[in-house]
Amino acid sequence: MAAQDGGSTAGPTVLRILLGTQLRKLREVKGVTREHAGYEIRSSESKISRMELGRVGFKERDVADLLTLYGVTDEEERTALLNLARQANAPGWWNQYSDLLPSWFQAYLDLEAAAELIRTYEVQFVPGLLQTEDYARAVVLLAHDDRDEVERRVALRRDRQQTLLRSDPGQLWAVVDEAALRRPIGGRAVMHKQLQSLIEATEMPNVRLQVVPFHAGGHAAAGGAFTILRFPDPALPDVVYVEQLTSALYLDKRDDVDYYVAAMERLCVKADQPTETADTLRRILAVVDS
Repeated sequence: MAAQDGGSTAGPTVLRILLGTQLRKLREVKGVTREHAGYEIRSSESKISRMELGRVGFKERDVADLLTLYGVTDEEERTALLNLARQANAPGWWNQYSDLLPSWFQAYLDLEAAAELIRTYEVQFVPGLLQTEDYARAVVLLAHDDRDEVERRVALRRDRQQTLLRSDPGQLWAVVDEAALRRPIGGRAVMHKQLQSLIEATEMPNVRLQVVPFHAGGHAAAGGAFTILRFPDPALPDVVYVEQLTSALYLDKRDDVDYYVAAMERLCVKADQPTETADTLRRILAVVDS
C-alpha cells in the first residue's frame, strides 16, 4: 500500500488495531476470558491483550482458532477477518525506508496516512508535512551527515507529504509557533522558499494553518510539540503522538486525549486566525528578505 496511490491508506498498524478491536468484541460477546483465549492459541493472557490492542502481528492460524472459539462460523465473516489478518502482516508503504526508521516511528507513519484529521502543534520546526525539500534537508542535516542517508530521509518526508495530495486527502490543521518561522534553518534562501511554500499551503482546501505570535505570550502547550490524529473508522480512538529524542508516546486514553484536545483548542484561540495567516507569513518573509 502506497500512501500516494490514492487507494487504501490503512497500513499494518491500523489494520492490526482494527482486527484486534473486532476480536475483543467477539470475545466479550461470547464471554470468553483472555486467559482462556490465550490457552486456546497456546499462548498467554498478555498475548491476547497485546493482540486486541493491535500491538503485535497476527498468525492466521491463531486468528482462525480464536474465531472458532468465539463461535464465528459464517464463512464470509471468517474469510474477511482472516484476510484482514493477512493484510495486517504486509509491509507498510514505508518499508523501503525501514532501515532508517525506529520501530516507534513506523507505527506513526501508518497512523498518519490513515487519519482523516491531523492536528499538530510545532514550536521548533515547520511541520514535516509542510516542509520544502531544502528545508527538510537542512533539518535532517542537524542530526545526520551521511549524504545518501540524508537524501533518503528527505525522500521519505516527500512521500509522507503525498497524503495531502491523494484523491481523498485527510485534513491538516497545523499551529506553528512564530519562533519556528523565524529560526533560520538552512539559511535565508531556504527560509524564503519555505515561507513562500507555507503561503501557498494556506490556499489548499484541506490545510488550515495558524501562527502563534510572540505577542500572544504564554500558552497551554508550553510543554512542546504534539500531534492529535483522528480516524474515519469509529473503531479507532483518537491518538495523541508526542515525540521524544529516542522514543515516542502514543496516548489513546480518553482523559489524556481530552487534555491535549483542550490544549489545542486554547492554542487555536491564542493564535492568529487562519484568515490572517498568509499576511502574518508575508510579514515574516519581509524580515527574512531584509
